[in-house]
Amino acid sequence: MAHKMLVESDPHETRVAVLEEDLLTEIYLERRYHRGVVGNVYKGRVSRVLPGMQAAFVDIGLDRDAFLYVADVYLPSESETEAVADTVTGALGHAISGDDELELNPGLHDDDTLSGTPHRSDYGSGPTIDSLLKVGQELLVQVTKDPLPNKGARVTTQVTFPGRFVVFLPTVSHVGVSRKIEDEAERLRLRELLESLPRTTPGAGSGGGVIVRTAGEGRSAEDFSADLAYLAARWESVRSRAEKAVAPALMHQDFDLALRLVRDLFSAEFSLLWVDGESTYERIVEFLDQVQPQLVSRVKLDREERGLFERFGIEKEIESALRPKVWLKSGGYLVINPTEALVAIDVNTGRFVGQHNLEETALAANLEAVEEAVRQIRLRDLGGIIVLDLIDMTDPAHREQVFAALELELRKDRGKHKVLSISEFGLVQITRKRSRANLERLLTQTCPYCEGSGRIKSVATICLSLRRAALALRGTLISKELLIRVHPDVARMLQREERGVIEEIERELAVGIIMQADAKLHHSSFDILEV
Repeated sequence: MAHKMLVESDPHETRVAVLEEDLLTEIYLERRYHRGVVGNVYKGRVSRVLPGMQAAFVDIGLDRDAFLYVADVYLPSESETEAVADTVTGALGHAISGDDELELNPGLHDDDTLSGTPHRSDYGSGPTIDSLLKVGQELLVQVTKDPLPNKGARVTTQVTFPGRFVVFLPTVSHVGVSRKIEDEAERLRLRELLESLPRTTPGAGSGGGVIVRTAGEGRSAEDFSADLAYLAARWESVRSRAEKAVAPALMHQDFDLALRLVRDLFSAEFSLLWVDGESTYERIVEFLDQVQPQLVSRVKLDREERGLFERFGIEKEIESALRPKVWLKSGGYLVINPTEALVAIDVNTGRFVGQHNLEETALAANLEAVEEAVRQIRLRDLGGIIVLDLIDMTDPAHREQVFAALELELRKDRGKHKVLSISEFGLVQITRKRSRANLERLLTQTCPYCEGSGRIKSVATICLSLRRAALALRGTLISKELLIRVHPDVARMLQREERGVIEEIERELAVGIIMQADAKLHHSSFDILEV
């Protein structure tokens, strides 16, 4: 599969697009004044302990206190760690590339009850939050999920440092291998190789743990040694500075977006990495020259005046990703509606009528729909519960075929997910974990007029509201003329279909009406003035 990565960087923001076979599948952006904090390490101070929730709030210097769940403090035993290590996702989500499927902090994330992450009860009972933490206590924490407008960041005490080939875990003693590396002989080789490497670092206690990332497949001891030495040095720097720092304080800041994604995603399966921005290009080349020099030749500096995203059609794709309706090549379409509780994706045949019978039409439409639905899930970074409403199919073989196609597409997704079989009503339930704000949150804000409902008053409703407001002036008027200022859409209806409203106002109030259309007025606003 031919993958491409596009990086556009300017003084205001950095945007990164991932293309698979020339189709946009992932988009990331980071603005200068709104840089994400996932991966950052802070020295924090416990501000509140909540035994009823088995959680605590930690002041790390952000606008809202961070949330720390008990399982992110409690370290299970070695045997328990082994039991859960292969069942959970990356500690830093997208910051450590979800394709590694690794985590040593299996706490209850916002989406964890949906995505199948094990709870503390899954690996035995442990200490309670009030026995582990006290108000005013200082501790090192790492951000695993960015704050949202109504929620603080999610943090863990189980710090992880991702490198190119391994993830270093200074607070635990564990050796693991990414589940994405399926060859058993290679898994055994990697485990034995890592067990033989020295991991003793100052402050790491047992020497720290290490997990091989997907990019580590086939790598030598020298590759891992260099990676580990670099990561261990970073940890020691953090630990020594934390001893002198006063909480709350930032102890370590992760790479910026461009370097983070090059570190986590860029690999041999990418044919090209286009970079628009000379300073960013130089930093990427310098980084790759240290960790993967064989990939440097695939990095190209874009010197054209027309932007990368515009040339590759990314700008249009981003605009489309903000709309609820997504058209399919056949003439069918998807309707994507995020709600407070879940994301609903409805499949419709639209203009697609098929060639044979209804069952074959439904099968063809659903096969096309699941491919595009997964692409939109990845592109928009939809998370939580996702319900896919397929077109009804009566043939069990067709259901199995569509479900197999859905699972095949979901394998491309780096986000941790779980999918249930198609129900008798044609519904598929998907749960997906995310660690960052989705595309809609990043690029839009709540409409101040509809207040997030997505609906505004109809023109007919506004006409009748104006009628009631005008008639309420009965007995209070001095002038014999009224000026009514309305939006042009409302003016047109008052002059045509609702002409009777104006006539009634003139008759009941014994006044003449001067109507003025004002495009600057909000759609639902109007003024009634004496003249």
